[in-house]
Amino acid sequence: MQNHPSRRSFLALAAATGALAGLPSFTASAAPLRSSEPLASPRHQLWWQAPADDGSMITQGLPVGNGRLGALASNDSGRELLLVTDATLWTGGLNDTLDSDGQFPYGRADFGSLTLLARLTVEIPDHDLGAVSDYRRTLDLDNGVVTASYVRSGVTYRRQIFASRPDDVIVLHFGQDGGGRYTGTITFEGTHGETGGTAESFAGSFANGLKYGAAVKAYGSGGSVRVNGSHITFTDCRELTVVLSGGTDYAPDAAADYRDPSVNPVALARTKVKAAARHSADSLLRTHAADHRALFGQFDLSLGTSTDDQRELDTWARIQARADTGDPDPELEAAYAQFGRYLMIAGSRDSLPMGLQGIWLDGNDPDWMGDYHTDINIQMNYWMSDRLGLSQCFDAYTDYCVDQLPSWTDLTQRLFQDSRNRYRNSGGKVAGWTVAISTNPFGGGGWWWHPAGNAWLCQSLWEHYEFTQSRAHLEKIYPLLKGACEFWEARLLTTTLDDGREVLIADSDWSPEQGPLDAKGITYAQEQVWMLFGNFRTAAAELKRDAGYAGTIGKLRDRLYLPVVSPKTGWLEEWMSPDNLGETTHRHLSPLINLFPGDRIRPDGSTPADIVKGATALLTARGMDSFGWANAWRSLCWSRLKDADKAYQLVVRNLRPSDNGSNGTSPNLFDIYQVEEGRGIFQIEANFGTPTAILEMLLYSRPGHLELLPALPDAWAASGKVTGAGARGGFVVDLSWRDGKPTEARIRSVGGRTTTVAYGGKTRTITLKPGASVTLKDLAR
Repeated sequence: MQNHPSRRSFLALAAATGALAGLPSFTASAAPLRSSEPLASPRHQLWWQAPADDGSMITQGLPVGNGRLGALASNDSGRELLLVTDATLWTGGLNDTLDSDGQFPYGRADFGSLTLLARLTVEIPDHDLGAVSDYRRTLDLDNGVVTASYVRSGVTYRRQIFASRPDDVIVLHFGQDGGGRYTGTITFEGTHGETGGTAESFAGSFANGLKYGAAVKAYGSGGSVRVNGSHITFTDCRELTVVLSGGTDYAPDAAADYRDPSVNPVALARTKVKAAARHSADSLLRTHAADHRALFGQFDLSLGTSTDDQRELDTWARIQARADTGDPDPELEAAYAQFGRYLMIAGSRDSLPMGLQGIWLDGNDPDWMGDYHTDINIQMNYWMSDRLGLSQCFDAYTDYCVDQLPSWTDLTQRLFQDSRNRYRNSGGKVAGWTVAISTNPFGGGGWWWHPAGNAWLCQSLWEHYEFTQSRAHLEKIYPLLKGACEFWEARLLTTTLDDGREVLIADSDWSPEQGPLDAKGITYAQEQVWMLFGNFRTAAAELKRDAGYAGTIGKLRDRLYLPVVSPKTGWLEEWMSPDNLGETTHRHLSPLINLFPGDRIRPDGSTPADIVKGATALLTARGMDSFGWANAWRSLCWSRLKDADKAYQLVVRNLRPSDNGSNGTSPNLFDIYQVEEGRGIFQIEANFGTPTAILEMLLYSRPGHLELLPALPDAWAASGKVTGAGARGGFVVDLSWRDGKPTEARIRSVGGRTTTVAYGGKTRTITLKPGASVTLKDLAR
């Protein structure tokens, strides 16, 4: 029987989860504390010798963001262009009318799409690129600032662009040294045909009822700044500051249909820019930089020393040289990891999590709507945060799942058993919640049902607990874990194997994104459910809840079928079949999900040797060249198998320059996914998955066990250091090495107590109180 929720139960669940949610994404806030600290000396800096072309902003524009507002900056000396995105500016809605096949519609009107908020241009006619010299633009990762500088008529002009979280604004400051002046025009406009706006603000609404607005304020020293019709003009200014803000009335509250009627977006944007404009650009910058550094400074990484010739090259030339020569460039490789951390800070704070493109768009039609894919994208985006010292940035992922749970539960219990849905439960029962392959911010699903998506979302939520040992986080995610278990309790089928054993298998499903559409017992689902059930039992014991139900789930877990090695291929089976039913080199590594991110499959003797061998054979067959995110996943799996050479090769492949839309890295370091010959698109997962892969080569962890340098490649073996690396079990690790061997490891508890520390087949056991640390030396002896 089906247990469809009533409106009353839906509202009760929405209210319960709403109490755990954060503030609305765009809201009034108290004035921030001003910082007087000087900017940090930029140790991590990327630079270029040319600005972005207006038509190539997604591959050349430099990103800034405050976790909610994002922008791409062109840095053209004569015409600065900013493309501004708000993470919540989505079309679409709940999307709860299924197509004729029982699956979800997937279009920009029904499911919806992330869209651009605004375009800002600052035109300075006599500063055309052809009239200036010594042009240079930089991305200062330490302080979170984009800078462009050039010389004209003996005067050095310099602009700074940053997105401030404390002030909730984006700031452009134009300065100079040598008596120069700025004269030009500012144009600020929406991207959806808004009417009735002014030169300083605009407002609009979508068909789904979402209201939005944005505002800009310009002020200068010397000269004049005036509104002139639909533009703002500035004349003979020694300095010019432009401040913009904007947002929507989106709120993370299912019971309120994800709206906050108290928010007037355009009025709030005007308030924010006026408040920020009361302060100097220097004060705004110092306050922003202090906030940014508080996160960025939690982690550092050295993979060795690059050559002087490599250091002399700008970032894009250096990417190209790395590919052309094949010579390792350890400082560039470390900088790529730090760039991923910069994007995480810029894109994931106090708002929605990042999806396929984060919060950086160049138009209103991003491929796959810029959505949240639940079969790798959103999970890979957040593998990095705990490992590379940005646990706080994971909160956006947690809050999103908590906020969406009432709607996901409602859709599952109303629609999953639709007779047209090929994935419906054969037993006729449904409980708990699951998701579609694509999700939006309004509780809606898109494309096809994804039954095991609930378990994968929960696996990431659980792993954050393993890193942080936060009881508050565990209490917040517990309803998600339990609801997913309830879904699978109703879904599992009993089948008898050839040897007479009765086991539990997943009902009809699709191994993402290949093979038969209705296979039972796919490895992807079996492994996910095995992890989910184990994690729920641990959570219930930790919180002292639901002991009886946890026992029931434990018994179900003991009966789960786990995959075997095919006698035909020698691979770990992807389906309950000895045959290969899909593409040999498919991009997804779904059957290896318990090699990474899970770790049931381990080459340490705890896993049957034939399973490890079968997993290795399957990973080998999948190949060493794919899309960026797929390469990152492959690298992570090879690290788990302790194959440093293959893990490193795949990292390097992601650093190859993208040419005419090919897979690889673009000039601004965004990862490019080749959709078809001659056309590539930005997909952000590899920008996070690759740094994760780099870190996993240096440190493997699971609760109760740390392993140092499990897959250190020769390219980084001479010397290196990582500080602030997160470890599952509740520890943070600082690790130094020389000549391929660890020289010192400082291990600090953030909640963990006892763990073994391993290197080279030798282990030590340490016990710490939370907050305490221990330093281990002579680890290689």
